[in-house]
Amino acid sequence: MSFVMTVFILVPIIAPLLGQGILLVAHWRAIFALYLVLAVLVGGWFALRQPETLSHERRIRFQVGQILGAFREVFVNRVALGYTVMAGLASGGFVGYLNSAPQIFQTQYALGAQFPLYFAVLALALGGASFVNAQLVMRFGMRALSRWSLVTLGALSLLYLLLAWRFAGHPPLWSLMAYLLLSFFAVGILFGNLNARAMEPLGHIAGVGAAVVGSLSTLLSAILGGLIGQSYNGTVLPLVGGFALLSLLSLLVMRSAEVK
Repeated sequence: MSFVMTVFILVPIIAPLLGQGILLVAHWRAIFALYLVLAVLVGGWFALRQPETLSHERRIRFQVGQILGAFREVFVNRVALGYTVMAGLASGGFVGYLNSAPQIFQTQYALGAQFPLYFAVLALALGGASFVNAQLVMRFGMRALSRWSLVTLGALSLLYLLLAWRFAGHPPLWSLMAYLLLSFFAVGILFGNLNARAMEPLGHIAGVGAAVVGSLSTLLSAILGGLIGQSYNGTVLPLVGGFALLSLLSLLVMRSAEVK
């Protein structure tokens, strides 16, 4: 999961640069034309090259009752549900950043066309953290790494919230970049671990389990991220406060999920 998340998270490094490059030579509608081209290429490759990973003897019949039973099992499993909610909370802060980043960097700090470069640098912290996590997880375990990351993210966000408030919500850009790099490194550690921990008790229903974990955490993160993005008021306070609040809530959920 750590290696998968490394590739997944590194996509934001390429995406803004690619979009900016298209805008330099074509109309913004060309971006959506590229969507179509990529969908055809990836869909065709997947259909031709990706084999079924589940052997015949382990397949079950497609029945609504079995699917609903698997859904129910996810929701009654304390660990699976708890870590799914934690994944949504952790991702909510990141989605809030995605919603706020253009306003913060392009408007508040007037970076203009340099925005994709700053965006890519911060994405490197996420991808790098997932790669580092792959080296550490077998030594320290998912729970310990997740707990340390949440504590670090929460404490760092609370401290930076005080600093940002002192600067009326407009701290120096270098300090914001330093805070976000450290915070995103912690978030990168969380991404792979929280999803893997949520799936750990669901191996026998991995397909439905992955669907529930992914859809529920994504729905939660979209709602929370949207709230953070809509709270932007010309300062970084809503974003930093959102990271602080969601990391503390995640720690509370972790404590409940791990109760024997």
